[in-house]
Amino acid sequence: MVRRVAVFEPGHLTKRQKRDLRREIARAEDNEPPPKTHRRDRALPEAAVPGPFGPGLTEGGYWNLAQPNIPAHQATSRQIAGIYPFVADAGLGHRGPIVGVDLNADALWHFSPWEAYADSTDRGTFSTNLLVLGAYRAGKSATVKTLVTRSLAFGHQAVVPSDPKGEWVTVAEAVPGGVVIRIGGGSAARLNPLDRGPRRTDADDEQDEKMVRQRRITTLVSLIEMALGSTRLTAVEHAAIHEALERSIRVTADHPTLRSVYEQLGTIVEDAGTDFRLAEGAVQPRFVLRRFADGDLSGLFEDESTVAFDADAPIVVVDTSELFSRSELVAQLTQVCTTAWIQAVVSDRSAKRTRYLIREEGWRDMTSLAALQMFQQWLKLSRHYGISNIVILHKMGDLDAVGDADSKERNLAYSIVGDIENKFIFRVNHQEAAALRERLNIPATHVEDARRLRMGVFLAYVGQYAYAVDCFATSTAWEYELFATDSALQQDEGGEILHVFDTAELDRFWPDDSPIDTSLDGWLSPTWKETPQ
Repeated sequence: MVRRVAVFEPGHLTKRQKRDLRREIARAEDNEPPPKTHRRDRALPEAAVPGPFGPGLTEGGYWNLAQPNIPAHQATSRQIAGIYPFVADAGLGHRGPIVGVDLNADALWHFSPWEAYADSTDRGTFSTNLLVLGAYRAGKSATVKTLVTRSLAFGHQAVVPSDPKGEWVTVAEAVPGGVVIRIGGGSAARLNPLDRGPRRTDADDEQDEKMVRQRRITTLVSLIEMALGSTRLTAVEHAAIHEALERSIRVTADHPTLRSVYEQLGTIVEDAGTDFRLAEGAVQPRFVLRRFADGDLSGLFEDESTVAFDADAPIVVVDTSELFSRSELVAQLTQVCTTAWIQAVVSDRSAKRTRYLIREEGWRDMTSLAALQMFQQWLKLSRHYGISNIVILHKMGDLDAVGDADSKERNLAYSIVGDIENKFIFRVNHQEAAALRERLNIPATHVEDARRLRMGVFLAYVGQYAYAVDCFATSTAWEYELFATDSALQQDEGGEILHVFDTAELDRFWPDDSPIDTSLDGWLSPTWKETPQ
């Protein structure tokens, strides 16, 4: 065992006192005999050749060197505090895929929401959901794609219910076995948001029927309220929708569609035997669903599904980029329909699968009270179904589009986002400083750091710990090219290529008529500008 001695000198000593102190320390060290240790006590093999050196490493042995004489390190207490060995964080361990480099520990940073949830230490979390927030061109999309694609090797799957920009389509096409479902734009594919979905083996008939019916009615109410804007459905209108859904289930042998519900609402209005109040309540929902049956949203969600969800595919992407160019309302309705169709398939706990559910433009899932309640319920049940919801926002101000100021809808939206325990915060604008502190309870010093982050660097909040991670530090050339979505990397509209300035032309813009003298006298003599003309 090697003995280490640390000597602290008071700062007020004179030179003579310091010299006397050092002599006394050296005398004490000389008088203390060194401990006698044998080679067998140190578990070292005996030298094959006697002497100061043994056989070299090239011969499969070791170097039998003498004890090195290293002088003691001298430093002030302030310098010693700077080299304190425990300033680097231990990180989350090595479970899960590599997401980037931990800038505080200078080590690889691994992250998996399921591994973090299964961690029983103080670094564990109580949720598998993830909030990703940051300004444009901060690296959010590329980081999420890095996390998802690298997680495929760990057996996790990924589902994008709505891809408004078509960015995930290229990823799904590059991954072997990836599936892309295109909606709109001349495609004949249809998705029925009222699909029953697979039977849950761990639920009895009554439980399964109750869950399916609840999801169907919630989807219907969300679509109708979203199309009506700020108008809330009355109790009579709710009753009319319930009645129309029940009739549609009976008529279609448990295969209801938006078209069949629309027709049953018309039957309730025209049926003389129906309660006149129920008939009045069916009028407004019927006009809303007419848009899906015969209006501008027809051919997408009104009939039974023509495509099936591939449960074994590593990644499934629903391409809705053609529909998002119509209007904002069409984009919101489309996202509700596709999300409801996906949830009917993936909400099967007995399948023993773990999936990422990427919600691009996540605020569109929270545009009405019914949609908010459905979104909140889905986040709470994510652990039950083995799902990790990745909610992507550009800023907290995106939620200002939900309801009016101080309304129940907006407060619920902020509450839902604030309850997501795992967060990736990228570079934000200075307008977001107050919202991050108040809504997400992020320390003020971290908010200031978030304003200065470069592209690809984010602050990761996992449980009770925070990390500074650089994702692009581990990106391969294949990933960087596949995940790049920055339009600045492309040519401009004129198709012109950026020309590099010819360095030989610089002399034409920087004339210098001074004589060149490289001798010593030339260096010491005044320049031509300093010489009087």
